Amino acid sequence: MKLYRYLALASIVVFASSGQTRYDLLLKGGHVIDPGNGIDGPRDVAVAGGKVARVAADIPAAQSRRVIDVKGLYVTPGLVDIHIHAYAGTGQRGAYSGDNSLYPDGFTFRSGVTTAVDAGGAGWRNFADFKDRVIDRAKTRVLAMINIVGRGMGGGAIEQRPDDMDAAATAKVAKQFPETIVMIKTAHYAAPEWVAVDRAIEAGKLAGLPVMVDFGTPWPTRTFEELITSRLRPGDISTHMYQGLQQLVDEKGKTLPYLLAARKRGVRFDIGHGGGSFVWYEAVPAIRDGWLPDTISTDLHAGSVNAGMKDMVTTMSKVLSLGVPLPDVIRMATSNAAVSIRRSDVGKLSPGAGADVAVLRLDRGSFGYQDARGARFTGNAKLVCEMTLRDGTVVWDLNGRGGEDWVKFYARPENRRTK
Repeated sequence: MKLYRYLALASIVVFASSGQTRYDLLLKGGHVIDPGNGIDGPRDVAVAGGKVARVAADIPAAQSRRVIDVKGLYVTPGLVDIHIHAYAGTGQRGAYSGDNSLYPDGFTFRSGVTTAVDAGGAGWRNFADFKDRVIDRAKTRVLAMINIVGRGMGGGAIEQRPDDMDAAATAKVAKQFPETIVMIKTAHYAAPEWVAVDRAIEAGKLAGLPVMVDFGTPWPTRTFEELITSRLRPGDISTHMYQGLQQLVDEKGKTLPYLLAARKRGVRFDIGHGGGSFVWYEAVPAIRDGWLPDTISTDLHAGSVNAGMKDMVTTMSKVLSLGVPLPDVIRMATSNAAVSIRRSDVGKLSPGAGADVAVLRLDRGSFGYQDARGARFTGNAKLVCEMTLRDGTVVWDLNGRGGEDWVKFYARPENRRTK
């Protein structure tokens, strides 16, 4: 019994002595925050057959084959990052359909992300290659937005061609892969016409999908205000909401009325931090006035992971450090994200759902955070991902909480290497 208690306090796996077990794994003693199911309090999470079996207080340890002590930690649904770039491996230079993208598994699980959405790297011409090259091989659940440009985010002139913006062809491919394609995307179009937005919305109507717009080049004849107040539909998403190109608050620090009107009619707003799309001089006053994101996302790519963005939990920590309550931050990265991509099978710890789980540690202190331009903000909160489960399997374990003490492990002869 003393050994049992020692192992539990050391946060390692405990094997139940009873042969009568109902669960494969039990996360015990944590604080569950599951906004989609209205849970915010001490709960245990039991897993069986890769599914969430039960979320309840004080589930007996003897009912599970493995028990992992997560006391003092927060247990949440696996995080849902709706804006990454994962179309890697093509060899295309300087493009998000190539070298700018990253294979997801090396960057998702360590940050608690179990579901990620590629933000339009591929269009109808090359989506099949992206699916075979990345989506079908990843352990991360990779979903996708299909770009209105047939060749996707090939960079430069490739993304500026209206003759390759085919709404019907885009919608046709989206309908071919309904389990994977969750949205239409337009980005990087630099000319003063509305053609890219209009055709993306047309494709969205044909496919029955929402549209995400990266509106990085406004013109007097093509304004951000017009985009969100009259062009986008309810459920469509404007990303890069604190990118430094649009005024968000007035001289008194109050959110501009047109933003509030757009949200009221159903337009959704996403962070999309990235390597150049999050600046403190917009984010700080806007968030402090209550102009909050519907979704927190990273815009993960080769240029953002080693800069100010870093990862999902760092991006969440920035919002948390600006005074947004932790349950709201978790909601933006779980159930809100699931609503945005219209996927009810992710973002919740519902019995019967795949056991995608993030175990997070909340540190309090003094932490430096950089925006996309390198400016520093000192925050008082930092989220750290201790463990991630994907379909009930531990895929990230920062401090070895899911491992057995090495002395006990190697005391069993079958675990020693033999010739």
